Amino acid sequence: MITRRGTGSILVTGAGRGIGRAIAERFLDAGWRVGLFDVDPAAVAAVAAGRPNAVHGELDVRDADQWWSALQRFCPDGTLDVLVNNAGVLASGPFAGIDPDVHRRQVDVNVTGVVLGARTGHEYLRRSRRGLLLNLCSASALYGQPTLATYGATKAAVKSLTEALDLEWRADGVRGQAIRVRSLLPLFVDTEMVTRDGLGMAPVKALGVRLTPADVADAAWRVVHERVRLPRSPHRTVGRQTRVLAVASSMSPDWVNRLVVGRIG
Repeated sequence: MITRRGTGSILVTGAGRGIGRAIAERFLDAGWRVGLFDVDPAAVAAVAAGRPNAVHGELDVRDADQWWSALQRFCPDGTLDVLVNNAGVLASGPFAGIDPDVHRRQVDVNVTGVVLGARTGHEYLRRSRRGLLLNLCSASALYGQPTLATYGATKAAVKSLTEALDLEWRADGVRGQAIRVRSLLPLFVDTEMVTRDGLGMAPVKALGVRLTPADVADAAWRVVHERVRLPRSPHRTVGRQTRVLAVASSMSPDWVNRLVVGRIG
């Protein structure tokens, strides 16, 4: 059953499949106006088919000009309620055995793409009374993991960027209101990226894949509608397993975290 708590506008990157698609469909089903953008325009066109509230288009998040074009197209009035930086790529394996271009692509998509989205989206989010930048992070950002070194490093960068902008944009919204900046930290999600590119990873074998894209979409829905009065971290874990790992990581000394991650990896 879809719960409706008002509607608005939300732009989702990497919306052609996986987590991005699930988030887009979650908000479309609730009556929101949704921008579905992806490097694969045919994929988002298929998701948007028959959806009058859907706007879709091609977006390579590494390209600043494409960001400007996507936002101008989706936000003709200059206002955007929610921007979801979801697009990401993963490559796993021994660090020294991965081609330098593959390392670079992860950094370009996972970090530069998020930076450009935040930079371009700021002007649109600040005009909304409930502007929210939601970055897809990962439990891989909690402590560096063998065979996921560069991917984890990119997600650690996203985590840090979220923290910085959460503070920096506190008075950038309408009449000095905050632009909220949040991140979602799931563990392994049953998506093509994990099943195709990471299923053989030791952490996946040890911890399993217990989350679905719908679980992450539900978490995104909760973040968009949350009303937090007390000071709180900008990060939201997804799933009990991730929550336990995050709490344990925050309370344990680094040598313990290193030992645990080393055994898992």
